[in-house]
Amino acid sequence: MAVKVIVPTALRQYAGRKDSVEVNAKTVAEALSTLTSQYGDLRRHLFTDDGKIRSFVNIYLNDEDIRYLQKDQTPLKDNDVISIVPSIAGGASGLSPLRCICS
Repeated sequence: MAVKVIVPTALRQYAGRKDSVEVNAKTVAEALSTLTSQYGDLRRHLFTDDGKIRSFVNIYLNDEDIRYLQKDQTPLKDNDVISIVPSIAGGASGLSPLRCICS
């Protein structure tokens, strides 16, 4: 199945500066494996040393979180879209939310 993998801005430097990559795969796991075979530097950002998707990386298939489908074994259809969404932490330090909003 030909599917499109959306690469987030923070990871594009590891994917040839591409915002999306087309891969042929039958499952989400196969699509991510194909992607990281083409762009090896992505692997350490997406997977742990034992090959599991990192806890702060969320994967969506057509806007559905794969954790609520069949995880990385979720089957794919032609023209599906996989989105890689890494969690981002940060913010103002030492300020309460109200002070940030009201100041």
